[in-house]
Amino acid sequence: MNQSPKVKICCISSENEAQMAIQYGAAALGLVGPMPSGPGIIDDVLIRQIAKTVPPPISTFLLSSETKADSIIAHYQKVYTTTIQIVDALHENQYQHIREALPHVKLVQVIHVIDQNSVKEAIEVSSHVDAILLDSGNPNLAVKELGGTGRTHDWKLSKEIKERVSVPIFLAGGLNKDNVRRAIDTVEPFGLDLCSGVRSGGNLDERKLEAFFQAIY
Repeated sequence: MNQSPKVKICCISSENEAQMAIQYGAAALGLVGPMPSGPGIIDDVLIRQIAKTVPPPISTFLLSSETKADSIIAHYQKVYTTTIQIVDALHENQYQHIREALPHVKLVQVIHVIDQNSVKEAIEVSSHVDAILLDSGNPNLAVKELGGTGRTHDWKLSKEIKERVSVPIFLAGGLNKDNVRRAIDTVEPFGLDLCSGVRSGGNLDERKLEAFFQAIY
């Protein structure tokens, strides 16, 4: 790759964490709304508060577990981020409904990379969204895993998805300073997304952030 991938730091929980992530080179910040499981959940008032402090061109991603277009639109209208990250399957592929209501908002669909069906799913939704984020969750469990697992997945499947869709790919799931270079070389993603890999005791860790960015560049 000629260009280093963009980095999205997820699970941002305060204005201080947002500023720290930006200082070290984050191009995007993830703000986690209500989820059935996983780390980093904050309330919508705080998401809105943090998003207002983030300067352009840094992107702010609302992670929404809503599955219907009207519910996603209503969630967005509480927080006003630049981007919506849809972490579960969207009911009846209602992307156009969201586009019409929120024409200036970017849409990123999460695909939980499990097997060959995940490749098919990614290809099908790719024409409806601005980017796809490949993660290691499992929405088929009794308590859905919709991200923040800290696990890697089969990057060969992610590479196949990257080669078969025409929108940018973010790679997530268990990334850290020790495996990120291999991840980049294998998948060649547009962007990287991580939460636990730069945290200690649930808090953003400045030393881990620095080490992660050094490993990329």
